[in-house]
Amino acid sequence: MHKQLRRFLLLPLLLLILLVNAILQPQTASADVPYTTYYKDNYGQHYQIQAAYTPTAMIGSQLFIEVNGEEQYSPLVQPQDLFIDQDDQMYIADTNNNRIVHLNERGELVRILEFPDNPLKQPQGVFITDKGDIYIADTGNHRILKLNKEGIIIAEFGKPESPLIPDGFKYDPIKLVVDKRGFLYIATLGGYQGLLQLDPDGNFQGFFGANKTSFSVVDSIKRLLYSREMYEREISKLPGSITSVALDSNGFVYTVTKEVKRGQVKKLNIAGLDQLAGKSEYSNSDDASSFGEKIRSGGYSRGVTSQLNDLTVDKDGNITVIDSKLNVVSQYDSNGNLLFFWGGASQDTTSKLGNIKLPSAVANDSKNNLYILDSENNVIQKFSLSEFGEYVHSANSLTQDGRYVDSEPIWEEVNQLNAYYAPAVLGLAKAAYKKGEYEQAEQLFTSIGVAQGYSDSFWQNRLLWFQNQFGFFMNLFIAAFASLTLFRYIARKRNWKLQVRLTDRSVLLQQLKHTFYIIRQPIDGFHAIRYEQKGSILSGTILLVFAISSYAIMSSQIHFIFNPSVIVRVEVFTPIVQFLVFWFGYVVSNYLISSLNQGEGRLRDVYIASSYAMFPFIIVGLPLTLISRVMTLNEEAIFMFLQYFLYGWVILLIFWKVQGIHNFSVGETIKTLILTLITMAILAILLFLMFSLSSELYHFVYSIYQEVAIR
Repeated sequence: MHKQLRRFLLLPLLLLILLVNAILQPQTASADVPYTTYYKDNYGQHYQIQAAYTPTAMIGSQLFIEVNGEEQYSPLVQPQDLFIDQDDQMYIADTNNNRIVHLNERGELVRILEFPDNPLKQPQGVFITDKGDIYIADTGNHRILKLNKEGIIIAEFGKPESPLIPDGFKYDPIKLVVDKRGFLYIATLGGYQGLLQLDPDGNFQGFFGANKTSFSVVDSIKRLLYSREMYEREISKLPGSITSVALDSNGFVYTVTKEVKRGQVKKLNIAGLDQLAGKSEYSNSDDASSFGEKIRSGGYSRGVTSQLNDLTVDKDGNITVIDSKLNVVSQYDSNGNLLFFWGGASQDTTSKLGNIKLPSAVANDSKNNLYILDSENNVIQKFSLSEFGEYVHSANSLTQDGRYVDSEPIWEEVNQLNAYYAPAVLGLAKAAYKKGEYEQAEQLFTSIGVAQGYSDSFWQNRLLWFQNQFGFFMNLFIAAFASLTLFRYIARKRNWKLQVRLTDRSVLLQQLKHTFYIIRQPIDGFHAIRYEQKGSILSGTILLVFAISSYAIMSSQIHFIFNPSVIVRVEVFTPIVQFLVFWFGYVVSNYLISSLNQGEGRLRDVYIASSYAMFPFIIVGLPLTLISRVMTLNEEAIFMFLQYFLYGWVILLIFWKVQGIHNFSVGETIKTLILTLITMAILAILLFLMFSLSSELYHFVYSIYQEVAIR
């Protein structure tokens, strides 16, 4: 009875405690975050995943300062930079208020850094050293200010003097970092030369981490045709200017650049060498060296260029970048592998927890919480890792340290939460490989299309298979050798003679067998097609069908480590169409050009001989496809040699074909082939114009029909 009474009294008390606890707890975001989180694999496929970060607080929206003994509301106005020091203190470059705002770890105002006697003007960058020294990029005053921890100015760095600095160099510092030696790395507005490197006394040491200029065929033509003055005015030929810079605990300098399509983020060592280049696990991807993701569901096309404007590096080395144009936050690990991305265009006109209108800066604290500065809503949004994000960070940190087996149970948790999340499968594959479970590792690496991992696992499996089967193959070889020796001995004793007489009266079969004569004597063989009727339209068509089939099999069945596109989808129809369009375009163009050059070959001869010239696709392409499935990346040189040999052989047969059927000299053949390629290009342009005009005509007629129908 007493036990029942106690339970009856404890139940409402427990409910009351839970209610009070819920009221007193700080407001946190629910699982329904106002954005979608994605992962993109190394073949560009997007997957929606659980939220890695959840918005937990909005900071800086209620700032009050004391004026004449009274508190006055003083909001941020278009802030441009945010820095969080080792004690999780926040410093904001409040640009349009010409001040630096210092908040504590709870977002409460500590102080305002203003200098009435030496005022700031549009400051866009702030950095705090481990000793507490404060550096400000005072953009409008073209200087860097150094303050001690009390906020007193102790140094001022204007434009350095050096003959190495161009006369037209504009010194507008926007972001900066200071390494442990006290050296400054300054990003300047439009400074395509790289970061400005100064020693602790402000002396110029050189430019650091400059981007490279892209150069295309069009640029080489411009260089030939333009005058020096015209070419120098080509702004697009200037390397992209660095828009922001960050520093990690190991002393690596990180830069982010807007105007480039690849290498937007760099991790530079003291020599200025990029440590992210070539480090991605997903070397198959065309985007392996590209940063800044696009959310396709948000209506962004593939042609839209990212505008990355800031980045931060957490204690585990994970790199978070923000896109001020697409409003996307992307996070990568220390080797540049994508972890997840989220965001997109916000439709809300008011400030809302988790929605960012215009991200201008990003930083993280010691607990790996993210803080994103919204320069339009003039607030800081705080994001904390979700359970899924915690698992990913923890497992990936172990994997990056080479502790694959330790990371396995955590990756299994991630994989259970989301089976489509490729980094989890990659972590499990590495753990399986480390434990010697090569078959499982091979399957896991194959499922996510990681070529190097698959290659290493398959090599181990192949080696074990050969070791296990070595005895069987040796016994088989010995038995075959002994049988052959015994057969020869008996045949010699009994005077056996093997006579095989092949008689063949089929004209078609003789025409098909002529292919092997072309292999031995190509010019004479093609000449015989023209003058001795050694080939026919039927035999040529049969060979062409087999060649097209072989090419289609090659395109769709060569192993993914040599043909990564097959991971996404297996295309058979497309390569067949491509082959036919190119081949028929060549036949027509070559006949037209050869006829103008007094070539002796007829159209049927060009058709038949061109079909015979495709024979290498049959005798090399199919075996190449088969052996690609038992090769690893260690034999890539052999595979590439065979592939180049195949295409080189086809080109040589085409060359000899033109010589043989048209009775041309070497010079005439070269001239004819060059003109053939030009004619093919002209035909392609004409076909493109014809289809374009036909489409326009259709829309025009259809619009007239609609007008008539409506009226």
